Amino acid sequence: MRSDAIKSGPDRAPARAMLRATGRDGRAIGKPLVAIVGSWSDVSPCNLNLRLLANHVRAGIEAAGATAIEFNTIVVTDGIAMGTAGMRASLPSREWICDSIELAVDGHSLDAMVLLCGCDKTIPAAAMAAARIDIPTVVLYGGTIDHGHHRGQSITIQEVFEAVGAHGAGRIDDAELAEIEAAACPGAGACGGQFTANTMAMVLTTLGLSPLGANDLPALHPDKGTAARHCGELVVRLLAEDRRPRQMLTRAAFLDAARMVAATAGSTNAILHLLAIAHEAGVALDLEDFERASATTPVIADLKPGGRYTAIDLHAAGGTARVARSLIDAGLIEDHPTVDGPSFVEAVSAVGFGPQPVPVVHPVASPLKPRGGFSILYGNLAPEGCVLKLAGHGRTRFEGPARVFDDEASAFEAVQTGAIRPGDVVVIRYVGPAGAPGMPEMLKVTAALMGRGLGDDVALVTDGRFSGATRGFMVGHVAPEAMRGGPLGLLREGDRVVIDADARIFSTDADLEARRADHRLPAPRATHGVLAKYAALVGSASEGAITRP
Repeated sequence: MRSDAIKSGPDRAPARAMLRATGRDGRAIGKPLVAIVGSWSDVSPCNLNLRLLANHVRAGIEAAGATAIEFNTIVVTDGIAMGTAGMRASLPSREWICDSIELAVDGHSLDAMVLLCGCDKTIPAAAMAAARIDIPTVVLYGGTIDHGHHRGQSITIQEVFEAVGAHGAGRIDDAELAEIEAAACPGAGACGGQFTANTMAMVLTTLGLSPLGANDLPALHPDKGTAARHCGELVVRLLAEDRRPRQMLTRAAFLDAARMVAATAGSTNAILHLLAIAHEAGVALDLEDFERASATTPVIADLKPGGRYTAIDLHAAGGTARVARSLIDAGLIEDHPTVDGPSFVEAVSAVGFGPQPVPVVHPVASPLKPRGGFSILYGNLAPEGCVLKLAGHGRTRFEGPARVFDDEASAFEAVQTGAIRPGDVVVIRYVGPAGAPGMPEMLKVTAALMGRGLGDDVALVTDGRFSGATRGFMVGHVAPEAMRGGPLGLLREGDRVVIDADARIFSTDADLEARRADHRLPAPRATHGVLAKYAALVGSASEGAITRP
């Protein structure tokens, strides 16, 4: 056992003495030591149930003959931080959570781990840690939140952000905004559409790090505790069989995950996170793999933000397995091992499905859209690539004058005061991984555009990110970012910008290079603390915005 390094032999008596002080006897110390690492917090509903789930995981680990040791890490809740300076902490928290798991688990030479996650960055961080440490691991997502209800309609946090824009435009009054705010989030669980958390939960199941069906269970589902106990039992079995994450994390698994994101019009953040997980796993993956996946995979799941239904509805319709079965039947999924066994395809094929209560998942032969929910574009504004989000609209080309902003707050003010007009291309730059620093999401601006009725008439471009709840004609992850000398920093007010999904072009006819000699980068926005360290170490969004020396 790895844990023999801290507990075996006469010289480890001091370590055993400290373990005994926690209430463990010699028999418990002699068993395999299995970490439970969660990101419980009561700052938001997203991770609110993880401490309870940890108790069920512990019961499963100990029933299977091992000893559980629990740690907690942090969470930065995007829905709260969104539109504030705090949102700069969101993506850096992914690296910090991964690093903290590594430090705690390797620092105590533990034998295996169950990772509990909820809000957006905790999920890829868990997968990155699993790949990096490569000891037997199971990851469990805390689950989606239930529907909110407003005036007979199911709502999510997406509707709250869009209501802010509607309120600013005078389309709803203070009382209705307050009603929507009070109704949207009824209890524990992560945001309810196919936003980043639910997209990444599906990704982790597809990658083989989570048991099939466990992540689909909503946070307050009566079977969630049973699923958590099963994860505890399962990790002890994986330890006995010496089955490790990198055995699951094959290139085929990553390509399957990219197709699942495309088929559900999921969050474009999944591209960033899958690139980062692949880096930790030592698997070759690049932006063109996502283009191929999206170009050859139709959208078959009618999910918010571009569709009608939520993760609650998808669970009732058969969940991740139902989406995967449709893609398997169409020959779009490759096989690979998972924590459930040697074959993802066999595990999915063994699931029985009844009729869908609502038509969430469509056949591949009659999809909602002929191609996936994103496209990778290049051009003189994005030599290293960028991501066009295709969810929620039918157009594939946009051309208009640039409205240039060097931060999100000024862009939001322009939207709310009516300064943005149909046909404009709103450009928000210097908000990339190093520029913000932290590559915040622009949901406050995109939701305001939707709320003011401009979602189909305005494009938004940024070297930052978009929330999974974003819909409209949006280009993000522009690389290289403006703060690293990317051409987006050379763009000027009124320059013509062309976004063409069919031609895969993001460009301008302005003579950008003629401006470079006179161009000066702004001063760094963070000069001390964690964000300054992150800005110094972070790489391009085209490579997953990973940090490395």
